[in-house]
Amino acid sequence: MNIILLSGGSGQRLWPLSNDIRSKQFIKIFHREDGGLESMVQRVYRQIKTVDADASVTIATSKAQVSAIYNQLGEGVGISVEPCRRDTFPAIALAAAYLRDVQKVEEDEPVVVCPVDPYVENEYFTALKTLEDRAAASDANLVLMGIEPTYPSEKYGYIIPKDRESVSKVSVFKEKPDQKTAEEYISKGALWNGGVFAFQLGYVLKRAYELIDFTDYKDLFEKYDTLTKISFDYAVVEHEPAIEVMRFGGTWKDLGTWNTLTEAMDSYAVGEALFNETCENVHVVNELNVPVLCMGLKDMVVSASPEGILVSDKEQSSYIKPFVNTLDSQVMFAEKSWGSYRVLEVEEGSMTIKVTLNPGHRMNYHSHSYRDEVWTVISGKGRTIVDGAEKRVGAGDVITMPCGCRHTIIADTELKVIEVQLGKDISVHDKQKYELDSLMPMRRAVHE
Repeated sequence: MNIILLSGGSGQRLWPLSNDIRSKQFIKIFHREDGGLESMVQRVYRQIKTVDADASVTIATSKAQVSAIYNQLGEGVGISVEPCRRDTFPAIALAAAYLRDVQKVEEDEPVVVCPVDPYVENEYFTALKTLEDRAAASDANLVLMGIEPTYPSEKYGYIIPKDRESVSKVSVFKEKPDQKTAEEYISKGALWNGGVFAFQLGYVLKRAYELIDFTDYKDLFEKYDTLTKISFDYAVVEHEPAIEVMRFGGTWKDLGTWNTLTEAMDSYAVGEALFNETCENVHVVNELNVPVLCMGLKDMVVSASPEGILVSDKEQSSYIKPFVNTLDSQVMFAEKSWGSYRVLEVEEGSMTIKVTLNPGHRMNYHSHSYRDEVWTVISGKGRTIVDGAEKRVGAGDVITMPCGCRHTIIADTELKVIEVQLGKDISVHDKQKYELDSLMPMRRAVHE
């Protein structure tokens, strides 16, 4: 199975756990069988590989998410990087060119596109294989998956099929309606449009060439910022007469808000939380190293992270976005391809960060023009390179880097470091990267 996962989204609706570089699909909130936690993207990737171990997965995403994807899924997953946001049609066109020109997928091969973050069971991905098989054999240019609606939702578009067969021709598409209109659609056998469709690769490339002036993947990538923002539905689906829809009646949830996310949680608490006996339907997600105590709460969600604290009625949590838009806060946690970091303290002229590097990984070799840095190793073993001089380090070692000097740190085991940044102008943009040829055999952090 060739599958493109669309990984977009901002970090607003699930604040304070999400931010500009940590969208909802990367939040580790679901328990694995071994008791550990996994994110939406990890869960979906695991399910795909369970259903089809040979599946080729390509994630279409922004540059800001690449490090988190490598961190959570490893470096074997394919990634089609969008230089900037241009909606789903340009993203899918770029991913299609990536499959042909980089992955060498033949144009008559079927491809499935779906969001990266649905809450589903394995049967959903079994259905995707059926959808892919249908795209390979059908006369239709597009085969959509229509979700059997469970209520007259105003959040989704609707697909009205010509009959009630498991696979049928499409009569008409309808945009997001009000509740009364949605009830009318459902009475006519309408299905939710979950943004899932399959096609032969050459079909989408043909449509892309008709709408965009480009030669190949590299050319499309370089002119990506000039493309018109438009969805795949508007650019392709609504203009295609040869479309089929396949019904899917299994578990499918869009976990786009705290309210819907807590419905899918397998426990009332992630992180340290206490509830007294008067609490009802209360969920806590706590990423801080302090306990959260809930008493007498009902239908509430409490979320605590270094970014902030949310205490909300579950229904009201759907309206969080305008308030988050007013916040202008420092990103306090992020996953990188080499590990992760958490900001501990921000003061005038200094910032203190806890850095965790995964075994066999390193930061880029880099320098800063406007700040000094001090590393204190608190656990693990590794090596530092400062202006070309390599030194082995372990717990208790302190490394000082004046501004302008080139430096990196390499983790031989998991390595935890307290980094103190000192300067009048501390900024994520103050970084100059360099090649370090002596470390070429190492697993390198390509994306920072």
